[in-house]
Amino acid sequence: MAAETSQTLDRGLHVLRVLAEVPTGLTVTELATRLGVNRTVVHRLVATLEQHALVRRDAGSRLHVGLGVLHLASAVQPVLRDTAVPVLRGLAEAVGCTAHLTVADGDEALALAVVEPSWTDFHVGYRVGSRHPLGQGAAGKAILLGRRPDSPAYSVTSGELQAGARGLAAPVPGVSGLEASVGIVTLGDLDVAAVAPQVVAAAATVGARLSGRTGPPQARASGSTR
Repeated sequence: MAAETSQTLDRGLHVLRVLAEVPTGLTVTELATRLGVNRTVVHRLVATLEQHALVRRDAGSRLHVGLGVLHLASAVQPVLRDTAVPVLRGLAEAVGCTAHLTVADGDEALALAVVEPSWTDFHVGYRVGSRHPLGQGAAGKAILLGRRPDSPAYSVTSGELQAGARGLAAPVPGVSGLEASVGIVTLGDLDVAAVAPQVVAAAATVGARLSGRTGPPQARASGSTR
């Protein structure tokens, strides 16, 4: 038997999703058209979401996602870090490279967790909170790969964010609402054939743990090199 759901809550969440996809905002009429419901329903939904600062109106009465969403998102970040760090630590120690979890934040990639290997003489320093465009660097490009069906399993880049640095990252699969990647960065040579399966497996493990599965999904082997 299918679980009972709340139509009103579902519509409210749909409002947030639609508004998040339109940076310029929407009028009530435009939002009603996209939702396929009448304006009265939209007015009630928006009024409720405004009370919780989840929706705001600009000077032209266009609707946008509100700052309250940032508070909700910030509460999720520690959960992501706590889940990912043990996996990143295992990856960093296994391959001798700095490992990181990166999430999509608008059009940017945001480094949410970083673990450096303990036994190497030299490794790349990568700061938590670092940002760069999604289309630049292995971590961001891996997130973009996760948006496309039948895409390569990982992305490899060289010198895009730091001269001499090479990166390899794979999208975190199977977590609804999360766009993220697990990756490594190193200086000098990178044995892609040896490292890529370990990065893909780590990303799959993070995805499995976040979604409550007992094991990672079947990982693909082929990648994208740029």
